[in-house]
Amino acid sequence: MTTSSAPARQPRAHTSAWYESMYNNRAMVPDFADHFARWQSASQAVRAQLDCSLDVAYGTGVNETLDIFPAAQPNAPVVFFIHGGYWRSLDKSDHSFVVPALQATGACVVVVNYALCPSTQGQTVTVPDIALQMTRALAWTHQHIAAHGGDPARITVAGHSAGGHLAAMVLAADWKKVNAKLPVHLVRKALSISGLYDLDPVRKAPFVQASLHLTPKQVRQASPALWASPRQRTLYTVAGGQESPEFLRQNQLIQQSWGTRTVPVCEALAGCNHFTVLDELTRPGTRLNELMRQLVQL
Repeated sequence: MTTSSAPARQPRAHTSAWYESMYNNRAMVPDFADHFARWQSASQAVRAQLDCSLDVAYGTGVNETLDIFPAAQPNAPVVFFIHGGYWRSLDKSDHSFVVPALQATGACVVVVNYALCPSTQGQTVTVPDIALQMTRALAWTHQHIAAHGGDPARITVAGHSAGGHLAAMVLAADWKKVNAKLPVHLVRKALSISGLYDLDPVRKAPFVQASLHLTPKQVRQASPALWASPRQRTLYTVAGGQESPEFLRQNQLIQQSWGTRTVPVCEALAGCNHFTVLDELTRPGTRLNELMRQLVQL
């Protein structure tokens, strides 16, 4: 957006209704509930069929649990998956359906939970709070995943929607500030699917702000696009080609902000909306499935 010295020529500010139309994915995809139901059913079947350790505590806080699906071979790379839901809904149990495709890359898979905004079990929850939970979950994973056959030196983070935002957050984390005993490059690789990187416009969308209660300070704390590009780390970003112009802009924004050295892949996947894009991760031979495989093997 450009500005002009003549006030009459300045572009009109966007309305709340415009932000609503850009960021309300459920309104854009009327059959969203069918996608959720399908994910839940497939996830239940996966947990019933695969070897797994469920609801493992990574901390003592609200919803601080994760599910672990060991790889077929020991000392396997690790994929740490973060679910979406606008930081206010859904659960790790809705997302076990991604595990078989991730295991097919040779990985040990961790699917993580977190507290939901605006409150969980009577405790107020903010987006920065959730980001800190993800650092605790990854610290736990680094310290304990070897007991489940995973290699703590090869962790790739992947996330969808709000989970994509959180994947970018932890990729840029200062791990020595989290815990001086952790390696600087605890996370070197991440895949963000339909992620958000500047939360200021999200704050202006009434339907989600009613739950998030984002403040300008929290926007600054939790907008990766406002941060310096993390060194020696790699982020792949994708969005569905049928997503809103704002989601497509957000997808491009992080590459513009961090540069192509850190974000060498930034793509819109044709024919996919905000929900079907995640299904592409589970389908062998698709572009998204191949990108995930590339990251695991880097």
